[in-house]
Amino acid sequence: MLYNLLVPLADQYSFLNIFQYITLRSGGAVLTSLILSFIFGPYVINQLKIRQKKGQPIRKEGPERHIIEKAGTPTMGGLLILIAVCISTLLWANLQNIYVWIVVGVTLAFGTIGFVDDYLKIKRRSSSGISGRVRLLLQTLICLGACWFVAGASPDGLEYRLAFPFFKDLLFNMGWMFFVFAPFVIVGTANAVNLTDGLDGLAIVPVMIAAACFGMITYLVGNAVFAEYLHIHYIPGSGELAIFCGALLGAGLGFLWFNAPPAMIFMGDTGSLALGSALGIMSVITKHEFVLAIIGGLFVLETISVIVQVISFKLTGKRVFRMAPLHHHFEQKGWAESTIVIRFWIIATILALVGLSTLKLR
Repeated sequence: MLYNLLVPLADQYSFLNIFQYITLRSGGAVLTSLILSFIFGPYVINQLKIRQKKGQPIRKEGPERHIIEKAGTPTMGGLLILIAVCISTLLWANLQNIYVWIVVGVTLAFGTIGFVDDYLKIKRRSSSGISGRVRLLLQTLICLGACWFVAGASPDGLEYRLAFPFFKDLLFNMGWMFFVFAPFVIVGTANAVNLTDGLDGLAIVPVMIAAACFGMITYLVGNAVFAEYLHIHYIPGSGELAIFCGALLGAGLGFLWFNAPPAMIFMGDTGSLALGSALGIMSVITKHEFVLAIIGGLFVLETISVIVQVISFKLTGKRVFRMAPLHHHFEQKGWAESTIVIRFWIIATILALVGLSTLKLR
């Protein structure tokens, strides 16, 4: 909004030229979303406590201590993140940029699915909300629509292409398979973040790390000079997504203030599905799907642990892990929650650095 209002006036007032710079507006988005989180946080938490009363239903299949320690904590904290991210993005981003609207649209759509899922869980006082099939169908339909817009907005020759890290000129033309692969990436990332969100602060920090990385990636991919220097594919206009990433980073920091152990609020499916989908759609836009798998490797590990556990139990009747997802396995081994969370943060940081290194190693 500020970009669209102030930049046209730069010819008359030269100091307004600063609003053309993505770096400045990204910084503004970080601060704005952080401040909004601090302002609205106590109110949102209080209202959710009043309306939810008993808080988020705790899965009986999870660790026993969660039933005691986490009972009564309200969920749907993703609302706080979405409020801060959307207001900050709309304030600082170029609203004529189609990529901004695609990412915001997907994030809000997945957040809505998560909100309904959380609402049904609270209403039924059960850990089951929307059925898995219905949720998967809705997510897929949203992704198909978003990918159609992405393909239409992409530069000629890159619409249905798949890029590979470490190879500067290797592009695979997926054709119609793009509409299978891209939704798989987005839906997979959304649900992977959802699986990771099981301990206080566990999911939000890796999401912030990934958002910071994609803030850099979107900026570089959207800059012709840097893209040519790094031998990555130039996507005009994608740099504007750095503002969204900044807003996500600031909102994540604000949410962590209230989600730090012991958590005053959980993000719920409202937050985890929205945040995961945002990372997924940005990777599709920038042609960095495989890089996302590296940067978000912690989410991948958590998902694989669940898949391995289910397959092993169905085929052999035995469990590979004491409990899945992976963070519960370490809980069952006696690790303190704070130990698990911080060590997983360290792993997420290392994987992010590895993922960013692929930008130069080509």
